[in-house]
Amino acid sequence: MSAIPVDFPVGRTARRLGWVHLPPAIRSAVERRLGSPVVEAVSCDAGFTPGLASVVTCADGSRHFLKAASTKAQKVAADAYRIEARRLRTLPPTVPAPRLRWVHEADDWVVLGIEYVEGRAPLRPWTPDDLAACSRMLVDAAGALTPAPGLGVPTYAEELGSWAELWTTRLAGLPHAHECAALAARIGEVSAGETLVHCDVRDDNLLLGDGGEVWLCDWNWPVRGAAWLDSLILLIGPRGDGLDVKGHLAEHPLLSTVASEDVDVALAHLLGYFTASADLPRVSNSPYLRTIAGWQRDVLFRWLAERRGW
Repeated sequence: MSAIPVDFPVGRTARRLGWVHLPPAIRSAVERRLGSPVVEAVSCDAGFTPGLASVVTCADGSRHFLKAASTKAQKVAADAYRIEARRLRTLPPTVPAPRLRWVHEADDWVVLGIEYVEGRAPLRPWTPDDLAACSRMLVDAAGALTPAPGLGVPTYAEELGSWAELWTTRLAGLPHAHECAALAARIGEVSAGETLVHCDVRDDNLLLGDGGEVWLCDWNWPVRGAAWLDSLILLIGPRGDGLDVKGHLAEHPLLSTVASEDVDVALAHLLGYFTASADLPRVSNSPYLRTIAGWQRDVLFRWLAERRGW
C-alpha cells in the first residue's frame, strides 16, 4: 500500500495570533486568572485556524494552554471556542481530554484556559505503534461518551448530512459520482447512534504521553452518532501514509462489527466534503486548508476505489 506524498508542512500549517498580539487588557486579565505573570509563550502551529493556541509558562513555573480569538476579526474561531468550552464542561472525567479551567469573555475576545498536558503529536508518517495507541484511546472514549453528555447536541446527520448532496450537485460530473451519491445518501441511517463523536480526529488534535497516555484535543465540532465514526476518521492519515488499515479494520473492536457497505457510506460521504472543499478559494489566514483537503480527498478516493474495485 503506497503512501500519498504530503505537500504541506506537518505541524506548521497554521498562521496564528501570538500572546503578544492580545490587547494589554486581555493579557492582564489572563495573568490574573493564571495567578502569575506569563514569562514565555510558545505557539502551537499545527492545525488550520488563525486563533491563538499557545502553551504559556508563568513566573511561578506553571504551564497552561490558552486559546483566544477576537469576536470581531476572527468570529468563526471565537464561535468555535465558545462551543468547545461548552462541550469540554460536559465531558466525563474518564474521557482523555485536557480539562477546561476557565473562560474569559470580555472586550470582544474569547479566551479559554485549558489544562496543559505533556505530550507529542503522532509521528508523521504514522507508525503502527502510534496508530494502535490512538485507536485504543478512541475505543475507550467511545464507551465513556455513550450516551452523549450534554443537551442539544446535534446528530451527525443533522450537522453534516448535507455533504451527501454534493455528489448530485457540484460533484455530479466526476467519475463514480452516481455510486458515491447512492452511498452517501444513506449517511443518516449509517451514522445514527448515541455516542458523542469528536468528528475531527487528526494527528494535530492528538497528544501522546511518555507513559502511554493519549489525549484527544480541540472539541470544536462534536455531534451525536455511531460509536465507530471517530475510529474510522482516525484512519485517513495513517491510510494516506501507507499503513495497512485493511488489517486494522478487521481486528478493530468497533469497526470490525460494521458492515462493509456502511463503512463505504461513511467514506463516500467524507470524500464528497473533501473533494468540494479542496476546490474552494484559498483562505488567506489558513494557507494550507485547501491543500490538506486535497490530500484527504486523494486518500479517501484511493481507499474507496480499492474497496469498491474501481
